[in-house]
Amino acid sequence: MLLYCFLSKIKLFERFIIKKLSIFVIVSNKENLQTLKTLTMLESHQYLRQFSIKPSVQRSAVMNFLLKNRIHPTIEEIYLALSPTMPTLSKTTVYNTLDLFVERGAVRALAIDEKNARYDVDISAHAHFMCRSCGSIKDIFDLKASMYHIPETTNFKIDSVEISYFGICENCKGN
Repeated sequence: MLLYCFLSKIKLFERFIIKKLSIFVIVSNKENLQTLKTLTMLESHQYLRQFSIKPSVQRSAVMNFLLKNRIHPTIEEIYLALSPTMPTLSKTTVYNTLDLFVERGAVRALAIDEKNARYDVDISAHAHFMCRSCGSIKDIFDLKASMYHIPETTNFKIDSVEISYFGICENCKGN
């Protein structure tokens, strides 16, 4: 009973915060950029909570980056993007944060790049294409569902499927 009351108070507080932020958006047209950052961070917090991840400043910043930049970044790319505004951020923190996200199922680690691990916030069933020229990675969603079917076998315990295509992207093909 006590836990239920506590959780109810948390939900009421979250609704209050969301209402206050909505009012803030309407009233504060001059500070739209800051307002959007606040709202995006709130979305990051909610996304992290869906996977039972306790939001922190660093975790929210990394998740916010992944949600806003669907580029399948490396640890280095995330670190370089966030470190100018977060001087206390380290590559180790980014690595540990992404490791936690993968462990909880909030993010997928891709083995498409031989040099670096890449991270994808879209955890739905889809394939990836990597350009051999520029290294960009694109999502491919229009595959048949049967492509993701995991064969039943007595020798293996298969828990995931990763489909990757390699070639030259449209941008590089013209060059």
